[in-house]
Amino acid sequence: MLKNSTRRWLAGLGVVGAFVAASATPAAAEEPAVELGVHMTDMTIAVGTEGKVDSPTLYASEPIVVNGLTVRYDYRDLAGKVTLKPEISGECSTPEENVLVCQDPFEVGLDDWGIGGLFSVAIAPTKDAEDGDSGDLKVTLSAEGLQPASHTSTVKIGEGVDLAGGTEVKITGKPGDAFTSSLVLANVGKTAAKGAVAIFDNDRAIRPGKHYSNCTYEGDQLRTCRFTDTVEPGDTLTAEVPYLLGADTYAPGREYGYHNWMTLSEFDDFVGYLSSMGVTIGKPGTDGPLTLTGQKMTQRGSFQADVDPENNWSGMEITVTGKNGVDLAAIGDMVSGKAGAVVTATVGVRNNGPASLDFNRSGTPVTKIDVTIPTGTTAVEVPDVCMPFDGENADWEHAGEPGANAYRCYPDYYIAKDEEQTVDLGLRIDTVTANAEGKVVINTKCECEGFVDDTNPANDNARLVVNPAADGGQGGGDGGLPVTGTSTGLIAGLGALLLVAGVGGYVVAKRRRTRFVA
Repeated sequence: MLKNSTRRWLAGLGVVGAFVAASATPAAAEEPAVELGVHMTDMTIAVGTEGKVDSPTLYASEPIVVNGLTVRYDYRDLAGKVTLKPEISGECSTPEENVLVCQDPFEVGLDDWGIGGLFSVAIAPTKDAEDGDSGDLKVTLSAEGLQPASHTSTVKIGEGVDLAGGTEVKITGKPGDAFTSSLVLANVGKTAAKGAVAIFDNDRAIRPGKHYSNCTYEGDQLRTCRFTDTVEPGDTLTAEVPYLLGADTYAPGREYGYHNWMTLSEFDDFVGYLSSMGVTIGKPGTDGPLTLTGQKMTQRGSFQADVDPENNWSGMEITVTGKNGVDLAAIGDMVSGKAGAVVTATVGVRNNGPASLDFNRSGTPVTKIDVTIPTGTTAVEVPDVCMPFDGENADWEHAGEPGANAYRCYPDYYIAKDEEQTVDLGLRIDTVTANAEGKVVINTKCECEGFVDDTNPANDNARLVVNPAADGGQGGGDGGLPVTGTSTGLIAGLGALLLVAGVGGYVVAKRRRTRFVA
């Protein structure tokens, strides 16, 4: 069955949607009131710059369309230190000094994933602001007929520095190979940088060769490395980081890794944002510290902010040689029951390996799971990852709606070797018929992105049978009933730390919810 997810990953890149398991609510139950929520990230801006543009993330406890959506920025605690100006003029007013109120004249849809980009403001230091200044920014969200919600963030003012990464590294290897990649930290500004943190976004096939004590890891993924080096203007520090290409890397193909530099203060802001989402940066390693050449230790002093985040990136491209494919197999089921009973059919996809399949970077499900409902039954419980399907198109507007004859269901963006991803469908038995049959088909060809190089298409079909006869019709595409039980664990919901540097600072990819049982 699907697992309910409580929070989104982070605002930024779009994903499939909010996938929550369907559940029946008693008719007499009182509907809980919709609650609003708002979050504004802590921010560090540099003295003598134009500051940063940012916007709050707006939430509702359940999907709702609201009128009179209003955000109030109260920065009286920062009076004389910063200014706030709306990015779009005309939608905001200043009812009192150091208070900005913005309202959307149109209907706006909110949900528990949250939306960003509305009511963006430019937050800039004043000419009197000094390194070390800080204060509170209170953001209040309101809408007609709903209780307001508030969040208080911290705005810090510090020195401006300009960190930069190196050039992209190109590597060739085969599954299981060890290799190294350069980590480059340069200071192309005029002020010494007092420490920095690298945030990594590596494809899942790129595994750490060591687990350093000043780096953090989430499972077999490198997340961050923190350095307290002083980097003087014009200096460049480097380190060689060891990696492994996983034995389950798909081949031939390409894998990509990126890292982005932040100042220590900006990284603290970033970690606070992740913590508000219930996300951690992982745990430190135990192999001793990773050091940069020319290391100069420093005591952390004032706040620092990067004045040009556009040049903070670097990365690697790995050309994977050899042959290491994927066999995806359809999972069918057999269920039994009396007339009027609702039975649960578990269907989905299994990766027989030998490679894992990773579509995280493109944001594409690993396959499509097309389910035809058995004759004599009605689908009455359908998860929101399944859409009514007419044989050509999936009806996204009616996701999770019962009563269709067929559904197209979508698994995750990543499926490991030997992993199963399944959904539960509640089927009401209207007429008892022996061997009432439907089917499960994966890897259906279409004019869309998806996996097309299955090594064994013969098992891309499986049977879905209600009330199998005693002589035993089989459910699997290979003549046997596929295993449909829960396997080793849920897909990690963290995803990659996809950092996009821009005027407004750092935006991170939205958290993928754990949508399928794995």
